[in-house]
Amino acid sequence: MSTLIVIDQPPYGGWAGREALDMAFSLAAFDQPVSLLFCGAGVNWLRKGQEPGTVRQKSVEKNLAAAPIFGVEALLADSDDCNRYGLEPGHLLDSVTLVRTDPQLFAGYSHTAFAG
Repeated sequence: MSTLIVIDQPPYGGWAGREALDMAFSLAAFDQPVSLLFCGAGVNWLRKGQEPGTVRQKSVEKNLAAAPIFGVEALLADSDDCNRYGLEPGHLLDSVTLVRTDPQLFAGYSHTAFAG
């Protein structure tokens, strides 16, 4: 049984995405297979070199870099949404895999949870 957690919220300004990330880390800590899919405004979580000091929050970049250490199996990003937000592969964190968000992707997981 594997879980896909979908984050479609921007990285700053709300807590839904961070709570979803915490859920993924918790599942992985208990050896539950989990992957994260970033789509819509959520692809901005994966942008390299974030500096969120102006919104008085810590960068999510370090949290995401720890995902493989915690046991998160994959960081996935919707390729169409990355294009929409001007994110080319070189702008993304190194461990990100670009995917097409379609029914076939979701069919590969036993459970799907959405942030927010």
